[in-house]
Amino acid sequence: WSINNSQLVLTLITIVVSIVQCLWKTSLCAMDELHSLDPRRQELLEARFTGVASGSTGSTGSCSVGAKASTNNESSNHSFGSLGSLSDKESETPEKKQSESSRGRKRKAENQNESSQGKSIGGRGHKISDYFEYQGGNGSSPVRGIPPAIRSPQNSHSHSTPSSSVRPNSPSPTALAFGDHPVVQPKQLSFKITQTDLTMLKLAALENNKNQDLEKKEGRIDDLLRANCDLRRQIDDQQKLLEKYKERLNKCISMSKKLLIEKSTQEKLSSREKSMQDRLRLGHFTTVRHGASFTEQWTDGFAFQNLVKQQEWVNQQREDIERQRKLLAKRKPPTANNSQAPSTNSEPKQRKNKAVNGAENDPFVRPNLPQLLTLAEYHEQEEIFKLRLGHLKKEEAEIQAELERLERVRNLHIRELKRINNEDNSQFKDHPTLNERYLLLHLLGRGGFSEVYKAFDLYEQRYAAVKIHQLNKSWRDEKKENYHKHACREYRIHKELDHPRIVKLYDYFSLDTDTFCTVLEYCEGNDLDFYLKQHKLMSEKEARSIVMQIVNALRYLNEIKPPIIHYDLKPGNILLVDGTACGEIKITDFGLSKIMDDDSYGVDGMDLTSQGAGTYWYLPPECFVVGKEPPKISNKVDVWSVGVIFFQCLYGRKPFGHNQSQQDILQENTILKATEVQFPVKPVVSSEAKAFIRRCLAYRKEDRFDVHQLANDPYLLPHMRRSNSSGNLHMAGLTASPTPPSSSIITY
Repeated sequence: WSINNSQLVLTLITIVVSIVQCLWKTSLCAMDELHSLDPRRQELLEARFTGVASGSTGSTGSCSVGAKASTNNESSNHSFGSLGSLSDKESETPEKKQSESSRGRKRKAENQNESSQGKSIGGRGHKISDYFEYQGGNGSSPVRGIPPAIRSPQNSHSHSTPSSSVRPNSPSPTALAFGDHPVVQPKQLSFKITQTDLTMLKLAALENNKNQDLEKKEGRIDDLLRANCDLRRQIDDQQKLLEKYKERLNKCISMSKKLLIEKSTQEKLSSREKSMQDRLRLGHFTTVRHGASFTEQWTDGFAFQNLVKQQEWVNQQREDIERQRKLLAKRKPPTANNSQAPSTNSEPKQRKNKAVNGAENDPFVRPNLPQLLTLAEYHEQEEIFKLRLGHLKKEEAEIQAELERLERVRNLHIRELKRINNEDNSQFKDHPTLNERYLLLHLLGRGGFSEVYKAFDLYEQRYAAVKIHQLNKSWRDEKKENYHKHACREYRIHKELDHPRIVKLYDYFSLDTDTFCTVLEYCEGNDLDFYLKQHKLMSEKEARSIVMQIVNALRYLNEIKPPIIHYDLKPGNILLVDGTACGEIKITDFGLSKIMDDDSYGVDGMDLTSQGAGTYWYLPPECFVVGKEPPKISNKVDVWSVGVIFFQCLYGRKPFGHNQSQQDILQENTILKATEVQFPVKPVVSSEAKAFIRRCLAYRKEDRFDVHQLANDPYLLPHMRRSNSSGNLHMAGLTASPTPPSSSIITY
């Protein structure tokens, strides 16, 4: 029975040791987790473990089991962190086995001895709890009998006291509990006792530092949480404010639309009222039937009719004065030489008078000859006639000037009538908002397949020109695709351009399959073509300023990569920003532009694939050459156009094919025959301007300037640079031809 009990106890001890090892690992993990806990929870857990450890230590210190425990009791500075060493117990177990085997007692005697021992202990048999009574008095569990340093390794590190330490030479609890009973150990168990230099003060300091760090971190976390809450509150406030501003902005946009529509409506009404008034004063169109067709015919208003009547009256007055001057010449008195003539001449005169007046018996009455005036009367009457003729000439000049002014006003009136008619027939006349952004105000003009409206950009708060391209619905899909491809090509070219002398392209969008729009920069003034129709010509300074700006834009087009040929430079594509010739200009309409990329552009230029397109008055001769291969063009095409525009600004007419149509120019080869330019006598133009025009209008493109050479032409340079260059040339001439010594004297 004792052997069986020993084996049972050994098994229980093995189980207890494994449980202690698991608890030790668990306590280490718990210790790591303890530092990450809330400080309050950490204090509660430490208090719980501290209380258990102190109770266990007290019970251990108060109990005593036999003489073996008292003899082996020595002081030790090592903390009791394990069950201790079992080497002493292991050395005692074989001796007990040998002594028990040598006794040779009977089974009955052993049973009696065991029963007597059991009676002497407590009057009962041995129990498992009897071996653990020294640990706390209860003996209910093997784990409870283990010292607190073993059960709670955390407390051994953080709350160990000198009173709870165990001497190193003291026997293990297992040896105390099972003094004389043999113990069979199946395997060697190794334990390590660790010694630390930490004291309670150091541990307290570390704990305080840790708590302070935790408090700082928690304070920082609280500050960040408060800041986060403040930021969230600010974001919410800003979001509400943003919504408020959006609502206010929408209200402002709605009000702007309303005001713009009201203003545009009033302008439309006033323009129509003015047109109705000008219809009577300047004229109007009337429909006249010619056979089976109807045509519109212009009828002048009363202002022109009054001027025509005044012109007729002036002509009649001039005729009367001329007739009276002839009669006055007949009554001119004889000069002094005639009065000193010999008297012999009087007889023929008398006979002549008789022949004129008739004989005395002549039955016919003949008119008397006009009486001769005195010399003073003659000169007086002649002076009156001269004054009247001068006054009539002045009136005629005034009538002519008024007629020219009325013609300019009539051109505006005709243009306004056509614009109003086109606007009334347009589907965009009721102020629609295109692309939820562009509010159309009124029509500016209409072309073949496009309409240009003045619009207001509601996003950018600026005026813009919206060009609406409308395809003919009867066109084939292939033709529509080509037109759309052409417009997209123009958009891609124009979108990349950024120069102060080129109209900016803002946007491009589609309305439906047959309608798309381009948004351009808006200019208040008219184009150069309208200005020339109104004023015929301009001064050389104004024309030179316009040409300088055009050449500046062309130089930009040839400096970008890849370079671009405009190919359609004409007065209609040059916008006057202020409507005057002394302001800024901008180039527009890149529909026929050519891109000089490396694939299509060679040494001789690029092939002209769109021969026949463009405005013939402003194209050079090489564009009209017909052959097996297409002609080669370069930026010299634009140089020719600049020369034609400059000539037209100076003289009020085109240099080639002025009164011809494009069809006549093409049939008669007018441009191909334009080998040399002829300058009119009036108005007077400087020789430098004529030389510049000749360089631009050179017939052979090899002799013509390109854009870069034209930009560096001396005529277009500023006045100071020209004077410096001319001064340098003059100084060079002086140094080349030395002067005599007498010419070196300086006079003041």
